[in-house]
Amino acid sequence: MRKNGTKNLRVNGEVTRELSAIIRELKDPRIGIMTSVMEAVVAPDLKTCKVYISVMGDEEERQKTMEGIESARGFIRRELAGRLNMRYTPELTFILDRSIERGTQMSRLIEEVVRHDEESHNDEY
Repeated sequence: MRKNGTKNLRVNGEVTRELSAIIRELKDPRIGIMTSVMEAVVAPDLKTCKVYISVMGDEEERQKTMEGIESARGFIRRELAGRLNMRYTPELTFILDRSIERGTQMSRLIEEVVRHDEESHNDEY
């Protein structure tokens, strides 16, 4: 099976949706309210899955949230098995995704450059 085949993309989407719901339902106080599953990438053999997690907040909140999710890994996998009809339930690897944070930082830098450029342009006239 190709890595980005239609079936694999469909499985990734379904796993992402179900993991989002499962993580939202967790009762662990360490897991922040602003936690999102950005993407789940299931291997073509359906045995492993990388789950990219985004957490809004400071570094301490991110660490606590990841600890909470790691401690619930078995429960999350069991819930996923019950919700999806798959031959294998993939082994989950959780990865902290900082793309939203980087995007916000890049937007801020672009705004600063534009503002600086406008100020220097106005000084010329």
